[in-house]
Amino acid sequence: MNRQSQRPPAVIVMSDLAALARQHRLITDIAERGLAPLVVVGPTTDLAKLTGHIEDPAHPLSRIRAVRQFPDAAIAGVLASVQDWIAGYDIRGVICSGEVFVDPCGVLSEALGLPGPGTWAARVCRDKVMQRVILRDHGPVWRAFAPHQRDSAAADAYPAVVKPAGRMFSSGVVRVENDEELRAALTQYEPDETILVEELVDGPEFSVEALVHNGELLWSGVTAKLTNEDDSRFFTEIGHTSPADLPLAHSDALVTANAAILKALRFDSGITHAEFRLRDGQPVLMEIAARLPGDAITMMWHLATGKPIEPAIVDLALGVRPDYPTPTRRAVQRFVEHTPGRLTDVRYEGEPVFWIVDDAVWPLVEATTPDAPARCASVMVALPRNARLGTLADSSGRSAYVVADLPWDADPVAEVHAYLDRVELTIEPDPA
Repeated sequence: MNRQSQRPPAVIVMSDLAALARQHRLITDIAERGLAPLVVVGPTTDLAKLTGHIEDPAHPLSRIRAVRQFPDAAIAGVLASVQDWIAGYDIRGVICSGEVFVDPCGVLSEALGLPGPGTWAARVCRDKVMQRVILRDHGPVWRAFAPHQRDSAAADAYPAVVKPAGRMFSSGVVRVENDEELRAALTQYEPDETILVEELVDGPEFSVEALVHNGELLWSGVTAKLTNEDDSRFFTEIGHTSPADLPLAHSDALVTANAAILKALRFDSGITHAEFRLRDGQPVLMEIAARLPGDAITMMWHLATGKPIEPAIVDLALGVRPDYPTPTRRAVQRFVEHTPGRLTDVRYEGEPVFWIVDDAVWPLVEATTPDAPARCASVMVALPRNARLGTLADSSGRSAYVVADLPWDADPVAEVHAYLDRVELTIEPDPA
């Protein structure tokens, strides 16, 4: 028996506590295959809290074999810090479920000869400016300004969108109407941030989730997005529908555009999450990520197809060709509107409410039959107890939401609002 076969088999997952709580099926599935889940987290994770969950045998994250926290996601630092894992374990796969680790995951999987997006595709997916240059035929009109060029930043036309090139979760993304607003927006960014100034693309927003195995596009799903852009200068996501309720021609156009982008990136294996605007029926790329989608999208595809997507992600990391079904139902996520103040409680008559930040675990949902009636599948709170609520400038400020599981022909808007109306927020107003 050779040395490699004597080492315990393992999969490295790079993430953070919030994503681990959402994707705990990944950890469970890896462990149930007889593989050791080895987890890397970044500086935003409360390591003591995560360690407590790992030490709790009732918590799904207790299946984690080992965890390490890094101060940043620099490739050299990550690779140096896992070298003993590489020596002590037979690493069978590498999975990225946290945006900041896209680059090191891509490099590590390729260095070990394991399935992954490829270092080039990972690099482009992590950098919005590279996406604009390399995928210029698919995106909006844009201009980029390095830190030393910020004083010369300008828009070709207004309204425009200003965004920092390296952030996530819609952080720092804002609409500007004139030069004065552009100048004011630029003062909100860190001195070392590169800034993109783009045309404001009219049209609804969608994401396309895709499973790719050895360069072959196996499965695509189109998710409709809802943002708060109609009522604010921001683009915070406040809802999703999977699959989107769209004419077939529009869904096909989005899937075709995404396939062309994956081919241009030479994307090899894994899951991608690309965001588009649909302008006059034509897809315009906003950005593409080489990781699992956020919010409740993976849960929604489970409800829509009848099968969780996490085992397919593990398959792809291990070089196994997964078989993921087409949807037969529709799932909707909507965030509840709130007023400013301190969130002290959330109630929903007849359903438990899950405080996913406090408990670091998302509820498990079970799929129903295609002809089952509509139901509220879950009610969750995205903030800790006593969090302060304010303007939704980015995703970190959203509070409670519902996930609805619907028959294919149901009206997503009407059905989900029936559930939203039953959510009660208790908010203590700010002192005068």
